Amino acid sequence: MNYETYLCLDQLLSAQKPQSVAHKRPAHDEWLFIAVHHAYEIWFKQILIELDSVLMKLSSDRIEERDMDVVVARLERVNKIFHVIAGQFDILETMTPMDFLEFRDLFTSASGFQSFQFRLLENKLGLRPDDRLTYREKPYTADLSPAKSRDVQAAENSATLFNCLDQWLSRTPFLDAKEFAFWDEYKRAVDLMFKQDESFVCASENLNETEKSQLITNIQTQRQMFSDLFNERAYEEQRTRGTWRLSYRAIHAAFLIQLYRDQPIFHLPFRLITEVLNLDSHLTQWRYRHALMVKRILGNRMGSGGSTGEKYLRETTEKHKIFEDFYKLTTFFIPRSRLPQLPETFARQLDFAFKR
Repeated sequence: MNYETYLCLDQLLSAQKPQSVAHKRPAHDEWLFIAVHHAYEIWFKQILIELDSVLMKLSSDRIEERDMDVVVARLERVNKIFHVIAGQFDILETMTPMDFLEFRDLFTSASGFQSFQFRLLENKLGLRPDDRLTYREKPYTADLSPAKSRDVQAAENSATLFNCLDQWLSRTPFLDAKEFAFWDEYKRAVDLMFKQDESFVCASENLNETEKSQLITNIQTQRQMFSDLFNERAYEEQRTRGTWRLSYRAIHAAFLIQLYRDQPIFHLPFRLITEVLNLDSHLTQWRYRHALMVKRILGNRMGSGGSTGEKYLRETTEKHKIFEDFYKLTTFFIPRSRLPQLPETFARQLDFAFKR
């Protein structure tokens, strides 16, 4: 066993087979185009390996606390990988539109849309079939082989990162603490905040009546948004309409963890939520960079595989988001100074056990 045989370099380095060479019209930049896309697929494979290990741990009925550090570390690694693959567009963009046109017609029917690993990755993260953009009025698995299509569809009904997180958050024990009814206390704090804001506006001598009326209207609009969040029935109606995805109890837990993230017991859960936010952000950035590159090289031409090119990619940037709920939560945060104070007995439960 040596370096070459361990890495199977003969197979790896012979996998680049430019069609322009086969057609006896060599295009220098096709080598680069193939190398970058091979690199994408190798990184997608590693992401799937990391993601499968995370799902195995999070899908257990009981999750050991020591496993959560592994989960966070592996999601952090996935984010680092996404950062690297987004940076590969910098290399690909050294290829000019004229360079690309030298070989583009030789793979017209091939498209990144046919990447089996990327479709699998999306499903394992939690992208639902109904949330996908329609592509040529066909199922998104239509261009995959029958075996790969079955695997991708099976992932739709298997454990996903989104569902595992929802279940994990829903099991947060501190939501039911007798010493501190978090949701009720938070509701009271929000109500007091709005009353104080309204009083401040009404008493202000620097505002005219029109300005006061506008500000009061804005406060009332915000109050109604919070009211819908605090009302479980209203929340479930919004969830049915697709405004929210997280369960009502999971929403409570996500608020508690982020608002009181300074408490020792919430340090790791807060890091987990942060890595999930970073993951959605990196995936969105990767999609956006892809759309920009296609726009730069193809303009408004049809994309490879018959797609609408840049238009399709740009629309997926917004529509194919998975963890949008965690971004929406910040709409309902209030200043730390206005948060309900934790009772001393409850705060001790959130501290390190050995602390005196």
